[in-house]
Amino acid sequence: MNPKRRPILAGNWKMNMTATQARELASKLIPLVSAVKDRDIVLAPPFTALSAVADAIKGTNVSLAAQNLHWEDKGAFTGEISAEMLLDLGCRYVIIGHSERRQYFGETDESVNKKVKQALKKGLLPILCVGETLAEREAGMLKDIIGRQVTVGLKDISVDDMKKVVIAYEPVWAIGTGKTATPEQANEVHALIRQKVKALYSTEIAEGLRIQYGGSVTPENVSTLMAMPDIDGALVGGASLKPESFAALVNFK
Repeated sequence: MNPKRRPILAGNWKMNMTATQARELASKLIPLVSAVKDRDIVLAPPFTALSAVADAIKGTNVSLAAQNLHWEDKGAFTGEISAEMLLDLGCRYVIIGHSERRQYFGETDESVNKKVKQALKKGLLPILCVGETLAEREAGMLKDIIGRQVTVGLKDISVDDMKKVVIAYEPVWAIGTGKTATPEQANEVHALIRQKVKALYSTEIAEGLRIQYGGSVTPENVSTLMAMPDIDGALVGGASLKPESFAALVNFK
């Protein structure tokens, strides 16, 4: 963690929690993190629970994120949700290109780029997810895969807009598997992403970019991960579904 960059800890609840359960979880979490001043806290419940969580976190230090959006303003896109709808519900952030979206729902670097551009155009802060599979890592393709996902994902994003982007590195092989990249492995890829952004933009943009790590982050390993110079936060799955464990992550020392 670089002291110049404000840590960002986001809980991705995935397809879990009814609206009632989500409100209860958010309400239990708030007092556990209310004293936190020097880091950003974000919750990403499913679409059906956004309104309930928005009510629960109103006036607190917790921000709301959506797990996805569509790249068009509105129209005949059954089952999709627009940036305007998310803003109307109180969202500040949106997760884009999560590996599960890429793996199960056919998202590509190109569609991810369209979503990032739409989020920025409408005033949402994108959390752009990148990461390699185990097969890609073992085949020595890590650098190429990450380089391509970053380059295409950020295509035509202006310098000013880049200041609003968060990138989340999630090794696909470590999501929900209990396997975690070592802090050194994770930091190595974060540094690689920062180098890529430096090449695409500038040292200033790269140094200001916040890069989260995602992939079986727990209260037990968060401090060693956050101690790494290029890791600026965490995108947390399972551990964010329990208020005590997510609070422990947010309050890392």
